[in-house]
Amino acid sequence: MTQSNLSKPLRSKHRHISFTAHYTGYRWYMMGISHPAFATTQGKFLTGLLQPIEASAERFIGGSIRTTLQQRHTLIDATLVDLLAQHPNLQIIEIATGLSPRGWHFRKHYPGLTYIEVDLPNMARIKKQALQKAGQPDAQVLAIDLFTPQIQDMFEPLDRKAPLVVISEGLVNYFDKAALKTLWTSLAEYGREFDHFYYLTDLCPEPVQHPLANLVWNSSKLLKFLSRSAFSFHFTTPDEVKAFFLNCGYHQVNIQQPSQKDHTPSTAHLGDFVWVVLAEI
Repeated sequence: MTQSNLSKPLRSKHRHISFTAHYTGYRWYMMGISHPAFATTQGKFLTGLLQPIEASAERFIGGSIRTTLQQRHTLIDATLVDLLAQHPNLQIIEIATGLSPRGWHFRKHYPGLTYIEVDLPNMARIKKQALQKAGQPDAQVLAIDLFTPQIQDMFEPLDRKAPLVVISEGLVNYFDKAALKTLWTSLAEYGREFDHFYYLTDLCPEPVQHPLANLVWNSSKLLKFLSRSAFSFHFTTPDEVKAFFLNCGYHQVNIQQPSQKDHTPSTAHLGDFVWVVLAEI
């Protein structure tokens, strides 16, 4: 894909999820797992603005955006490390990558790793510039709208005889179920071309097991308005998640909840605000 692709006119309605990338990018920097190049002025402002709200949420609800960010990022990274141990030739695409340090981190620790980062044009430009400042000017960053035919471009450079994992973080709940089905089915269709295909993602289940569920729901409505998205909760049990993925063409689905003991899968909602899913073909 050439630089001119960054200005392709193809557009879908799912193009307004961006300010959260600045917040999460700065939050990861504050956690000490990122590079200063990914910490923007806008992210710093948003972090300061939300600090009192985060502190209150952790005190009265038992969790917040920042604790959820840490849980999901840690679980996804640990799962990716396990996949790389199983498949040293694993190829990686991270969609809606935002200002996540994951690609930067794994390129540093796995020399020669094929790691493609994908986002909408404006964020792709910002990410490319940040990676240059972070010492990775040759990192592959593609400007792609996942809900247009552009999606095929991110698979073109890859080896079909090697395994592939597509990663998304902090993305799923911004789409309605119809959009999720479209995206996950599309990924599965392309994934079948590879030796082995994984889709690794987080999602926020409905907070039905929390005593302050109504408060969490009302907070999500504010995020929906601010991000101009369809932000919502879609699943109440792990079985619902599995059934949905199977209906999208996946063969095996594993769900991790932070409260699980000894990595033993649970069919019950354990009350966590985030789950991590590994779906396979």
